[in-house]
Amino acid sequence: MELANQIFFIAFSLIGLGLFLSALYQYRVSGASGLSIYWPLSVGIFALSSFSFGIALWTHQFFLTIANTSFIVSVFLLIFLYRSWNQRSFTKIQALLLWLIPVFISIFYDYLRVTPDTFKHRVALITITQELFLIWQIWELRKYYKIDPTIVVRWLIFLTAFTLFGEILRTLWILFGSTQTNFFLYAQDALALTLLWIGYGSTILVYVALGSFYLEKQIRKENQIANALKSTTEENKKITELLKEKERLIYGLMKANKTAATGALSASIAHELNQPLGASNLNIQFLKMNLEKGVINPELGKEVLDSLEEDNKRAAAIVKSLRSIFTEVDSNAEEVQLGSLIDKVLDIVKPELKSKNIQIQLQVDDELLIKVNSSEIEQVILNLLNNAIQALANAGTLQRRIVINATKSGQFIQLSVSDNGAGVPVEFKSQLFELLSTTKQTGMGLGLWLCKHIVTRYGGLIDYQDEIGGGARFVVELPSAS
Repeated sequence: MELANQIFFIAFSLIGLGLFLSALYQYRVSGASGLSIYWPLSVGIFALSSFSFGIALWTHQFFLTIANTSFIVSVFLLIFLYRSWNQRSFTKIQALLLWLIPVFISIFYDYLRVTPDTFKHRVALITITQELFLIWQIWELRKYYKIDPTIVVRWLIFLTAFTLFGEILRTLWILFGSTQTNFFLYAQDALALTLLWIGYGSTILVYVALGSFYLEKQIRKENQIANALKSTTEENKKITELLKEKERLIYGLMKANKTAATGALSASIAHELNQPLGASNLNIQFLKMNLEKGVINPELGKEVLDSLEEDNKRAAAIVKSLRSIFTEVDSNAEEVQLGSLIDKVLDIVKPELKSKNIQIQLQVDDELLIKVNSSEIEQVILNLLNNAIQALANAGTLQRRIVINATKSGQFIQLSVSDNGAGVPVEFKSQLFELLSTTKQTGMGLGLWLCKHIVTRYGGLIDYQDEIGGGARFVVELPSAS
């Protein structure tokens, strides 16, 4: 009988060892996913307890103290485990005081072990302590069951209650029911041994249920991840479809607006060419009228023809600049003096300046050399001057003034054209240099856009600033050729 009991203990220790290795592997693989160290520790110490019971008779009975202490610790650790499920933990002082309980049990049990005829007292010490811990376990499990009412948790409550019931019967039988007066662990009567092995068997089932509990949690988590991935995939599909729909809508809008945009650009170009062509038409009509009357003289004819030639050059320069936007045409850049280009443009606008009573103030340094196509930069200066003239004509200012300033600043030549008109409204400032954007009622939004294109081609920049005291100031920077 003694040998059979020892074999049973060894068998339980091997089962416990297998459960320990399985629990430890799960913890190491998925420890960061919510698995607690208390589970593998408890089942490992239970295996140690069973092994110590199995070898105590063959080695030294001190192993009985190790076995019983280990058994109490394994039950105690399950309290920590279930408490962690409820998101509750002991303070350091509480944990220290609680761990004094198994220490005290170990010391007191070893004292009883060396004292004759104390087997009943030793059994009562261990079983009653275990029963108190089992009651605590059931209380923690019932609290957790309210949060997670699964079959596995319910099964854990049942197994723990069943173990408690068996241990209470064993305690009562050994203390009050058994007629044996001289017996020990390996030679108890049949009922006491039956209750002992039932308790051990139900404890093993508790550990198996814990493995099922964590396996179920892992499966649940994997299902949640799978569902989240599935949901993400579906959302990605929806987003992809929306993006495709957006592309289709944009393509449709571009296709629908292609004709309108082409018409608007054509109208802008026509408007920009209107000034030199209109001037040419007036000169042609004047020349024709004087030829019919026969009153034209060579000097007047030459003056009119020179004016026509200048107008044609301006129109050609506009066309060439626009053409360069879409083709890589050589700009035929050459070194020219900025001051001479300004004078040339002023000669063109002089009649309009005089008719609108606008004063010009020139502050241009000498020898400002830039390497550009002169016709293109003349077009830029002319556009800026025309904008200033129109702004002053609409502003109603009594003393109308345009200031042209040109100086060298480091490696750049800085040209500014400013007026004392009303300036540019705030809502138009951010889009001044955009195509088809204009502040004029009759403008088509090509002039400043074309100016920016020409200037940036030469590595320069153009910017707008509010003039101090009111008005507009356009600043052009071009690389110096000197």
